[in-house]
Amino acid sequence: MCGIAGVFLKERNPDRCRLLDALAVLHHRGPDDNGLHLSGQIGLAFTRLSIIDLDHGQQPLYSHDKSLCLIGNGEIYNYIELRKQLVGRGCLFATESDFEPLLYAYQEYGLDFLNSLEGMFAFALYDQRRNRLLLVRDRLGIKPLFIAQTADGVYFGSELKAVWALQHPRRPSVNPVGLAQYLQSGFAATDATLCNEIERLLPGEAMLIESDGRSRRWRYWSPQTIQPTAIGFEEAAEQFSALMTDVMRKHLRADVPFGLFLSGGIDSSTLLALTKIAGAEPLRTYSIGFPGSDVFNELSDAQRIARHFGVEHVMLELDEQALFERLPQMVWAADELIDDYAGLALSYLAERAAVDVKMVFTGDGGDEAFAGYGRYRRFYLQRLLKRLRWPGSGGFRTKPGFVPDEAKTLFNPRLLQANAAWRHPFVASWQADPANWSDLQRMQTVDIDTVLPDRYLVKTDRVTMAWGLEARVPFLDHRVVEFGLALPDRLKVQGRQGKMFLRQWAQRWLPADHLQLRKRGLSVPVDQWPSGTRLPRLERALLGNAGIQEWFAPAGVQRLIAEQHQQPSSKTRLKLLRLLQFALWHRLFIEGDGTAPPKRQDPLDFLGVQ
Repeated sequence: MCGIAGVFLKERNPDRCRLLDALAVLHHRGPDDNGLHLSGQIGLAFTRLSIIDLDHGQQPLYSHDKSLCLIGNGEIYNYIELRKQLVGRGCLFATESDFEPLLYAYQEYGLDFLNSLEGMFAFALYDQRRNRLLLVRDRLGIKPLFIAQTADGVYFGSELKAVWALQHPRRPSVNPVGLAQYLQSGFAATDATLCNEIERLLPGEAMLIESDGRSRRWRYWSPQTIQPTAIGFEEAAEQFSALMTDVMRKHLRADVPFGLFLSGGIDSSTLLALTKIAGAEPLRTYSIGFPGSDVFNELSDAQRIARHFGVEHVMLELDEQALFERLPQMVWAADELIDDYAGLALSYLAERAAVDVKMVFTGDGGDEAFAGYGRYRRFYLQRLLKRLRWPGSGGFRTKPGFVPDEAKTLFNPRLLQANAAWRHPFVASWQADPANWSDLQRMQTVDIDTVLPDRYLVKTDRVTMAWGLEARVPFLDHRVVEFGLALPDRLKVQGRQGKMFLRQWAQRWLPADHLQLRKRGLSVPVDQWPSGTRLPRLERALLGNAGIQEWFAPAGVQRLIAEQHQQPSSKTRLKLLRLLQFALWHRLFIEGDGTAPPKRQDPLDFLGVQ
């Protein structure tokens, strides 16, 4: 796991100082080593977290004739198989790095080599002979890559902070489209970001940039190409067993010890079982909980399953105040806005795990691939379907954070105009799905296109990498996702129970009572924040923030505060928390330079409110 950044300019050479600035803001992603490549129009920067080939895996990597140069973030899990194939074609290797085979795969197969990759990755490959740059992101968007196409060239990086550093002294500005999407759905979706002129490369997307600035982008993979099957459980279980054996064998390739985040749920418990079966026991498992709350405390479930498999288990306990003291740091680490407050707890978990290991397994992706979320079950029930549906959308993610009347009184005119289109990414994904798909498969795919890469994986990547910790997600191997999406609905949802295939498949290893546990995931207690004496302070913090003043009407902010004071509700609280996060983000990155993480402190103290 690493951080990458770079520029490809049309008519001038890159500034070495700007590349060094990008390295500095990405240091947390790769504290072990760094490297630069400067040649003509191209400048590449790399920070390394050493996981494979510890002594010789430095980047940039070069082909033997120096005509190709590569920097990459993530892991290529099938690098050994690729390497053997390329050696058979006469290629010679200088390292044991998992990214070096990409140089020769490109040389041998051209752009078609992308179809052969298995892993989580974002990389840049510079072809000196053709003077062109290839940018690529993995199929599920596990690893991030941001791009800015400007009049003078292309800038890119693993985080927004790196792109801003490369573009200095140009300052970032707020993109109302991304802001509207965040306010309504809790994250900016698909290629939109909170910043003007900076986009995400989409999951499964590649971009080829020529020296004169011309470029083309294409999806080399998308979930919409997967065809449903009519397979039965026994045959599916046999196929899945063979698949997961291969997935775990490759995901366990590392030259460092690993841990596992154990929530006590089906996904992480199954991964623990699979690591044990593969003979690669984690050094430790880690879980987190909140004392005094059954709803937000899975410590006993996690401890029980760790004991069942005989692994050393580390448990952390937090209170609500400790959570919110991490909010400024989480906003800095993400440099995107997501209203997934489980990231606050995950941050403490990552900090603790990083003391012991450089890599952990997490259960991300199991719910999307095998239909585990409660909304899938509700959606699947035909008697509810008509009530949930609206034309052209399947009824998915249509409930806004702010209803039209609220938006009119709170949003400024530019934001209100952008707000009119906030649903478009979700509708476009739904409408792109094949006609022979069920509504359940369509709903899974909308999640895989949007909420998974743009919310959940943002949280997982940024929060773990803030502590120099690599998170591996076996359920997001693209072959697992393809398998899960293709399964018949009847194998995934049965009555009120979701993720049925995975539950039934895993029952050979997990205790029967564990399989019947109610799904909770990593949830955090935000129900008491903000409230009481914090509300007047929050009002002063919001009304005194330059970003809030620019984009929101003071009367609308005051109305939300008054509502929460008079009739506290979770809906109003989450609206206020979204505004607070934006205020923190604006203070860090628009008013400030955002180059250094803030210290742990109450967010209202960070905003300077007494």
